[in-house]
Amino acid sequence: MAGAEAESRKNNWNMVIAILDSGGSLVMLQRMDGVQLGSIEAAKDKALLGVMYRRPTKVFQDWSARGVRTCACCGGRRQPARGGIPLLAAGKIIGAIGVSGHTSEQDAQVAKAGADALSK
Repeated sequence: MAGAEAESRKNNWNMVIAILDSGGSLVMLQRMDGVQLGSIEAAKDKALLGVMYRRPTKVFQDWSARGVRTCACCGGRRQPARGGIPLLAAGKIIGAIGVSGHTSEQDAQVAKAGADALSK
């Protein structure tokens, strides 16, 4: 959480950051000042996709851009957009981070900072 929050603040991007455990349960949620309420569920959904499919949500965004239908795997409302990244420890998924609040590229940058901080 701290790594993602630091990246967000460094760029003056207020975001919602969600961290789930390996079973998809919410462990931490940070909603910074002024972020739209819809970003809460979007961040949780991005993290859930990371846990469920063991890959970054960028994969789903790329598939969608190529015309591949992603709603079946994304469960309808889950976000096939960047900003969700599985969290690994010793090569095993221990959870995922999901970020929402700005562009998908900015969300992904903040999520990556959070995931990278875990490995330090």
